[in-house]
Amino acid sequence: MSKTATLTIRVDQDTKDRLEAAAKNQKRSKAFLVGEAIKEYLAVQEWQERRIGDALASADRGEGVPHNRVLAWVRSWGTDDEQPMPHA
Repeated sequence: MSKTATLTIRVDQDTKDRLEAAAKNQKRSKAFLVGEAIKEYLAVQEWQERRIGDALASADRGEGVPHNRVLAWVRSWGTDDEQPMPHA
């Protein structure tokens, strides 16, 4: 089992009430739910940071669709000459 640490946070009363209701409904402790929420938040943030880093590296390598081609595609939307989505 991994080590645990205590973390104290402040939340508004509505959030506290909602957390207490969720803990009761799920038959879990508030600490468990908060710990799971933090883990999920961090996982999403880390995923986004990796994806942004990958996208920036791709752009630095010159990969991707040039802005003018995307703009021409968007401007064609809803016209009789709508263009297909441009690809790299």
